[in-house]
Amino acid sequence: MTHSTMPAPALLAWAARELGAEVSVAHDAAPVRENSRVWALRRPDDVRFYLKVSPNPPRYERETFALRHAVPALGAGHVPQLCASSAEHLALLLTAVPGAPLEQLTLPVTGERRAHRQGGALLARLHTAGDLSGPHRLAAERALLAAADSADRQLRQAGDLLTSAERELVRGLAGQLRELPPLPLAFIHGAAGPRHLLWSPRLGQAGWIGFERSRFAAAVQDFVPMSCGIWADRPDLEAAWFQGYGRDLMFAERHALKGLAAVDAVSCLVRGPAHDDPVVTALGRRTLDRLMAGVFA
Repeated sequence: MTHSTMPAPALLAWAARELGAEVSVAHDAAPVRENSRVWALRRPDDVRFYLKVSPNPPRYERETFALRHAVPALGAGHVPQLCASSAEHLALLLTAVPGAPLEQLTLPVTGERRAHRQGGALLARLHTAGDLSGPHRLAAERALLAAADSADRQLRQAGDLLTSAERELVRGLAGQLRELPPLPLAFIHGAAGPRHLLWSPRLGQAGWIGFERSRFAAAVQDFVPMSCGIWADRPDLEAAWFQGYGRDLMFAERHALKGLAAVDAVSCLVRGPAHDDPVVTALGRRTLDRLMAGVFA
């Protein structure tokens, strides 16, 4: 995936006006496997900011809403602050957050556990932020049904990438999402994985970025990325996470997590080849293999 390595002059001029000073582009900070364009900016006083252009209006609107109405609950230094936004450019001007994405760091075990514990604690704050009433509650209550509805569409797109037994398993697990009792609702991050969880070894401090998929949904939906990824080999990190989060998953949430993981696995198997991304493809295959073997916790 390639983007211009420099923002458009008009976009850079907008950022300079909003910051009240000339800015220079420090580097292209766009994450791998994301459609957003992100640049690190530097003012003459050496203070850093990030200029982010969303790939489409819905993601811009989601992230803008999150940064204004829910994200501040996590506290300064743990999340970016919104300095300015431009619907014309689909652009956000954000403060920098200390640290680097967890997936880019090599940490001692104690550091990994601290990062996951703090990440879970911060996510707990996010989950209770926002006004969960009216249409927001309705959207949250329907989130698992929407995930179940997407399973058939994903399976059609996957074609022969799955065996008949795997397709049957996915349909069964996705179908169970329709039968679950009411689960805790929340304002979720939407992509709460190691790409967006920051850790500063110097400060011993975690932070979250990347809120363009945030929304009101079932809280358990925020645990899919970690459950399908690093927690598969590191139950100690899962334990640290939920220690910070303040509670373990309910029995019904564990069942929901399996259904959500099945849907996510098929999505990865579709998206990976479509974007020539073997990492995403391998993630989907591994999750599906774990579900087939009955070892997905």
